[in-house]
Amino acid sequence: MIFGVGTDIIEVDRIRRIVDSSDAFIKKIYTKNEYNYCIEKGKGRYQSFAGRYAAKEAVFKALGTGYRDGFKFSEIEIVNDDLGKPCVKTSGRVKEFIAKHGIKNIHISLTHVEANAVAFAVAEK
Repeated sequence: MIFGVGTDIIEVDRIRRIVDSSDAFIKKIYTKNEYNYCIEKGKGRYQSFAGRYAAKEAVFKALGTGYRDGFKFSEIEIVNDDLGKPCVKTSGRVKEFIAKHGIKNIHISLTHVEANAVAFAVAEK
């Protein structure tokens, strides 16, 4: 059963400007694994940063909470499986919320082009 769905779109250039100027933003939003993954993408790093940001926003929307109640962006981590499929790992208050509401899985899809990144999330009970 579907608990909720969420989607988000972000301009890659907006994320580029923030990532290039704010270590505080990077530490607030991304896990160390996510940061390393994005940096390894070379020229495509900004699309990867933007995609992961959009994914986290989409997850918050799928949970029906938005970004509040003490949740942290870094409590949602976007990782890739062996085939490259993006997957959601949670920790902290986000993980507690998911357990409390019986959410078994969060499906995530990301896409990006030069100018924009889009993510779609489905929380499943």
